[in-house]
Amino acid sequence: MDATGAAVLGAALVLAAVAAWWLRTRSGAVRTTGGAAVQELDVLRGLGVRPEDADLTVVQFATAFCAPCRATKARLTQLQTRHPGLAAVHVDAESELEAVRALDVRRTPTLFYLDRSGALLGRSSGAPRPDELAALVAAHAPAQGPA
Repeated sequence: MDATGAAVLGAALVLAAVAAWWLRTRSGAVRTTGGAAVQELDVLRGLGVRPEDADLTVVQFATAFCAPCRATKARLTQLQTRHPGLAAVHVDAESELEAVRALDVRRTPTLFYLDRSGALLGRSSGAPRPDELAALVAAHAPAQGPA
């Protein structure tokens, strides 16, 4: 291998490492937004989402073959037992393609976090990080006290 080949190989490896790092830092991270646009909230309401019925509503777009989707659904179900103000709505992305396009869902699971007023608190793509999800739920849907 000559010097040019080695330089090209080295550059390709560095580029691949940077791309992998960037994707890993974004995967599952909750990104805050400026609030849901009326159109986004209308799309979510069309799917049966009623944010006014809970302190925090989490809308999860999932597919049948997605293993992280099943793990996320189980995590949300577990959080609901301790946080009665948490509502989780599961949407089959394959059956709701118009909503997927309108909300720019590019991978599953994608989660939208809405407060009681319908304001979009954030969204995440990929399996949500457990610590971020627990903190978001605790901040917006207080835990139930001991019985």
